[in-house]
Amino acid sequence: MMTVFSSLGRRFLALTLTGSLALPASAALAAPTAKDSTASVSRTAELTERDVTASNAKIRMAYADLAAMWANGLARMHERFVVPQLLRYRGAARSACGIMQPNNAAYCPNENAIYYDEVFVAAQAKAAALELGTDGDMAGIGVIAHEMGHAVAMQLGYDAPRPYDNEAAADCLAGAFARHADGSGSLEKGDVDEAFFGMAAAADPTPELTGDRRVDRVILRRAAVMAHGTKDQRMQNFRTGLEGGAGACFEELSGVN
Repeated sequence: MMTVFSSLGRRFLALTLTGSLALPASAALAAPTAKDSTASVSRTAELTERDVTASNAKIRMAYADLAAMWANGLARMHERFVVPQLLRYRGAARSACGIMQPNNAAYCPNENAIYYDEVFVAAQAKAAALELGTDGDMAGIGVIAHEMGHAVAMQLGYDAPRPYDNEAAADCLAGAFARHADGSGSLEKGDVDEAFFGMAAAADPTPELTGDRRVDRVILRRAAVMAHGTKDQRMQNFRTGLEGGAGACFEELSGVN
C-alpha cells in the first residue's frame, strides 16, 4: 500500500462510498472544445462512429456516478469538492493547461476540467472487448475514473513531488470507485479485468535488468519513480483501492477492507 498523508487517510476512512446519488449540475458533459479536422475514427481500424457514440454514452453514465460519489462522500467529511467539467475532444484540444494531445486524457486543475480524446477512450474499450470477450467498457471508464482521482487528490491538497506518487494515488482512487460500483451493484463480471487491461495499455515498460547488481539498483530506483508505473504497479495500486477503499489510497493501513 501507499504511504502518503496520514491525515487524508484518516479522513477517507470515514467515507462510506455506496449508493448512487444525483449528479451535480457542474458535472454536465460539455461539448468538444476543439477538434482536429484531420483526425478520424479510421485511425483505429476496428473502431466505428457507433462505437464512439456508445462509449461516450457509457462515460456519461459513469461520470454521473463518479461525480456523485466524490461530491457527496467528501461532503460527509465536511470537505467541498467542486466536480470537474468533462470535456471530450478528438485529435487535439486547447486547454488552460496547454494542448491536450491525441490518444490521451488528463485533468487540468487550472480550469478544473477532465479532457479526454473520445476516439482514444472508445478504442481502449473496443480493444478490451476484443481481447477479453466482454463489453470492454471499464477500460474506457477506468481512464476517466483515474483522471477524477487526480481531481479528488489535488482538491484535497495532495500534490506529491514525484509524478509516480500522484499517478499511483489516482489509480488507487479509481479502484475505490470500482469498489463503490461493486457495492451499488453496478460492477459487472469482467470489469476489473477490463480496468487492468486499460492500465496495462498505458503503463510504463517493465525494467530490463542486466544482472549487474550496481547497475540494476540504478535501473530499479529510476523505475520506481516512472510517471505512471509499470503494469504490475498500476494493477496493485488499483487493487489497493478496490480492496481497501479510498482510505487505503492515502495511508498504509493494516486490516482495512
